[in-house]
Amino acid sequence: MTNVTDTADRILARAADAPHGRHAEIIVREGPLRQSLLALTAGTELEEHNSPPAASLYLLRGAVQVTGETTVDVAAGELHTLTHHRHAVKALEDSVFLLTTVTSIEGQGSHTEAPSA
Repeated sequence: MTNVTDTADRILARAADAPHGRHAEIIVREGPLRQSLLALTAGTELEEHNSPPAASLYLLRGAVQVTGETTVDVAAGELHTLTHHRHAVKALEDSVFLLTTVTSIEGQGSHTEAPSA
C-alpha cells in the first residue's frame, strides 16, 4: 500500500532539488496499467510527447497547463482525460499529479503510431 500524500510530499521535495525541477515514481504497475506520481516545480515543463492508448491526470496539488490539440488549465482536485494526441504539461506552480496510463492494448500501440500492416 502507498500513502499518496506522503509520497507526494517526498517527490515534490526531490523535484525542488533536481536540476530539471521534476521527479516521478511509479506507484502501481499491473499488466498494462501504470499509475505514477509526478512532481513539477513552477515553470517546469514535460515537453510534448506521444499519448499512450489511454491516460488521465489527477492533480493533487498546484496547477498545470496541458497543451496539445487544445490548451487546458487543470487545478488541484481536478481530473483531466488526456487526449490521443501529442501533448505537453507545464507546471504553473509547484504541482503533483497522479498519471494513470494504459501502456498497451492488444494490437494497438500509442494512438499516434501508424497501424501495423
